Amino acid sequence: MIDAHSYAAYDAQSPLKSWDFQRREVGDHDVQIDILFCGVCHSDLHYARGEWMPVNYPQVVGHEIVGQVVKVGKDVSKHKAGDFVGVGCIVDSCRTCSSCQADLENYCTEGMQGTYMGVEKQTGRPTQGGYSTVIVVDENYVLRVPAGMDLAKAAPLLCAGITLYSPLRHWNAGPGKTVGIVGLGGLGHMGVKLAHAMGAKVILFTTSPDKVADGKKLGADDVVISKSEDDMKRYAGQLDLIVNTVAASHQLDPFINLLKLDGTMVLVGAPATPHPSPQVFPLLMQRRSLAGSAIGGIRETQEMLDFCAEHDVLPEIEMTSMQDINQAWDRVAKSDVKYRFVIDMATLKGPR
Repeated sequence: MIDAHSYAAYDAQSPLKSWDFQRREVGDHDVQIDILFCGVCHSDLHYARGEWMPVNYPQVVGHEIVGQVVKVGKDVSKHKAGDFVGVGCIVDSCRTCSSCQADLENYCTEGMQGTYMGVEKQTGRPTQGGYSTVIVVDENYVLRVPAGMDLAKAAPLLCAGITLYSPLRHWNAGPGKTVGIVGLGGLGHMGVKLAHAMGAKVILFTTSPDKVADGKKLGADDVVISKSEDDMKRYAGQLDLIVNTVAASHQLDPFINLLKLDGTMVLVGAPATPHPSPQVFPLLMQRRSLAGSAIGGIRETQEMLDFCAEHDVLPEIEMTSMQDINQAWDRVAKSDVKYRFVIDMATLKGPR
């Protein structure tokens, strides 16, 4: 077994604290990765605090992982020692269902295995995430970090980046399309950057007037204060696509009314309590759609990394230490970060 040191949640209320545990040995198709950076996703808080499902504690979260390969199994062909690689939200899936066969492991009909809150097929033990010194992952679920990409900034791409890239690609954001992004946080700021890089006209919707300048700097063509009915009316029936990143329960109708005929609003934010049900007639009368999207498959995630390298699309980050993670979580809960924390894992000493 491989010794690992981490910061873990021991229950739903207590601060994260130090925990030593063991990873599985490197199997024939496995890659052992020393973790260099790990992004902080709001999902980490939701899961660790038991807001979405029951948790087997201790639980190590973190699914925006960038590191360096230190060992590979004898049958590994995709990666080698010394490579800089990433691990996102998925570390395994059934591999045989129609979704997996279509490179959509994120929609595996048997259920993908999460980087944390999953179960290892190899051992039957709970998967543990990236707030740790080392991880062992099947080569088929390990991403290549493009040469020259800033490793710390690459980390949030593995969740925040793909969560926005996938719906933008699926609903054909690009030249001639008007795309709305709701919310300017860890997800939303990536949506603005990606939609702009794809060539769409980008309209940012935010409740915060102090984010107008940031939104335009990041690539938005216009910024609308969504609390203003007059501002919202300017775009009534004008948008081809809206990607809603807000992870708090709110009224969807004001945004649905901004869609064109056959327009779609895609939900990627996951609130702890449900949104109020939208009215039916605004959907019926313009053949509008309300949809959801969850991260992306491995092939699409690699495509996203390569796109970001080509177009120089990277997140805005604040670096933090492992020792300061609980303060960072407090700030994430208050949306007080521009726009994604990344943990420098060199600050995590161990195993001890």
